Amino acid sequence: MPDLKTAFAHNLAQTSPFPIALDIVRAEGCHLFARDGKRYLDLVAGLAVNNTGHRHPKVIAAIKEQLDHYLHVIPYGEFIQEPQVRYAARLTGLLPRGLDSVYFVNSGTEANEAALKLAKRVTGRTRLMACHKSYHGSTHGSLSITGNEEKKYRNRPLLPDVQFITFNSADELGRIDEQCAAVVVETIQGDAGVRIPDAPWMQALRKRCSEVGAMLIFDEVQTGFGRTGSLFAFEQFGVVPDILVLGKALGGGMPMGAFVSAGERMALFTHDPVLGHITTFGGHPVNCAAGMAALEVLLEEGMVENARRMGMLFQELLDHPSILEVRGTGLMLAVDLGDAEKVQRVVQGCLGRGVLGFWFLSCPTAFRIAPPLCITEVQVREACAAILQEVGQS
Repeated sequence: MPDLKTAFAHNLAQTSPFPIALDIVRAEGCHLFARDGKRYLDLVAGLAVNNTGHRHPKVIAAIKEQLDHYLHVIPYGEFIQEPQVRYAARLTGLLPRGLDSVYFVNSGTEANEAALKLAKRVTGRTRLMACHKSYHGSTHGSLSITGNEEKKYRNRPLLPDVQFITFNSADELGRIDEQCAAVVVETIQGDAGVRIPDAPWMQALRKRCSEVGAMLIFDEVQTGFGRTGSLFAFEQFGVVPDILVLGKALGGGMPMGAFVSAGERMALFTHDPVLGHITTFGGHPVNCAAGMAALEVLLEEGMVENARRMGMLFQELLDHPSILEVRGTGLMLAVDLGDAEKVQRVVQGCLGRGVLGFWFLSCPTAFRIAPPLCITEVQVREACAAILQEVGQS
């Protein structure tokens, strides 16, 4: 058996030529611990997955309890599985009217794929619309509605009849017409470098979709579950989608996605043909138990409000002539330095100081701040001190 680093490089398929390659042996709260004994303050949270922190005791307890009952027993939808049913009821109970039926899947990109299928089925139309600079996943359908050619050009041909409009621009909303099955929008664009739309634009988008009968799909894979200082980001704009897509933090650290809509729409997947969408492992009982526990932790321990307050503190403290802008809301932030090389130096320098950050692939001039929502004021100040030291040196 080769050593871990050799096996990592040669036996595990890679996603880039430059992985960080930290050898993590333990994680707790807002910290990661490497094999060499070094501790890292985590400002990434698994890319907005570990919203309640690493290994929250209540999440771990829920996982262990479910392990004593059963793991996978049958593909999604055939048996009554208590963790699935209870999580679905709790989740939809927190959502507005019209979002009362949830379909659990394996990931955010699968949830987007299924949402596109549902929109086509509801409307009988084929045209899909999304936004320039968007990111919705790496499977073929999700990639088709991703507005970044760099991610797509090696995979063409993709889905036909897909068009793009400019995010947060009212000028192109008139292009949404009666041929359109769905408009898919990130409530806050993440990979584009945390771009927040104006409420009037979101409201005009909602109005236009309603006028022409197009399904409005909000992709809240990154923004959901308290990340932006509200339980779901769409709550901040006074609009409700026809279909809501969830992922990342949905599973409390376990792999999970979901799409949510009205029951009468979801019922279309049950006939003509049956199994209109099907998934073997979607709604895995252990993942549902973890997700349910994490949701309760977010609500009971005030983590949504903490995200709002700690996000404001980051924005207040990260004041430096070399920082052009700190964009975002809650604990979904982008620190823009205006220079991709400087970003790499700052991120690597912070890593040396025991603070884990990460850049944006589609916005290389900025790096992200998206820590667990349980981060404390002391930890925020520690992180900002390291960032400012590195920014000053770069």
